[in-house]
Amino acid sequence: MEGLNEIWRARTDASLQRALDTVATGEPRLHAAMRHAVLLGGKRMRPLLVHATAQAFGAAPEAADAAAAAVELVHAYSLVHDDLPAMDDDALRRGQPTVHVAFDEATAILAGDALQTLAFSLLAEAPLDAGIRLAMVATLAHASGANGMCGGQALDLAATGEGVTIDIEALERLHAMKTGALLRAAVTLGALAAGVDADTRARLDSFAAALGLAFQIRDDLLDIEGDSATLGKTAGKDIAQDKATFPALIGLEASRDRLQVLAARMDEALAPFGDAVAPLAALGRRAIERDH
Repeated sequence: MEGLNEIWRARTDASLQRALDTVATGEPRLHAAMRHAVLLGGKRMRPLLVHATAQAFGAAPEAADAAAAAVELVHAYSLVHDDLPAMDDDALRRGQPTVHVAFDEATAILAGDALQTLAFSLLAEAPLDAGIRLAMVATLAHASGANGMCGGQALDLAATGEGVTIDIEALERLHAMKTGALLRAAVTLGALAAGVDADTRARLDSFAAALGLAFQIRDDLLDIEGDSATLGKTAGKDIAQDKATFPALIGLEASRDRLQVLAARMDEALAPFGDAVAPLAALGRRAIERDH
């Protein structure tokens, strides 16, 4: 499985490099900030999900390249903005200074904006059938907007601070939007690249919904149990900022138990597809077992 992941990562990195090269003639400082945000590492989980889903259902890698790069560009933009002083106010990302620290706040805001628009340019100009391109644009737009990632971030900000409390249902909704929506979109983008039917997309979406929640619970646990050097970002920030997290709400053991329930749900969703989805299932396990 790791061999495939490395191939897909290399394809994604090459696609990202090409995409950034298309805007290299713009303002140099802005372009440098965009490159800093995108090319300094990262798990590449979302593009890996695109490729693993697409391959499982018979698509050529070329059919998934634009979507894989686009979803990573949106993810990168979200991290740039998430790290800003007005949001989570972090100085470390992927083991490097965050964009607003390495450059300045205004450049970071513009870099995030430019990465987002570049993502949609990639999809709009992808060498795919027009109907597939349109569906991909709609999928990514919905996942990253007010009813998806941005809305989830707004809920997260509202739920942060001393004396603020939310229940488990509200926390799950928050993270289904902030973290889960883009992970679900990645799987859907891969399914669209492969041209699968609606029933198959629905089952894949069940897998991805469980994955999105599991990914966030693991993040919450790592913020407590990990260290900044391994994580590549500041550990302990959730407690320091009085953030709503699964361990804070239900405890460490219950959070770990919830991970196992979600793992079983992911396996159940993928079971009908057999060995073809083994790389996709392995990515799901990585989300639960990762140390960074």
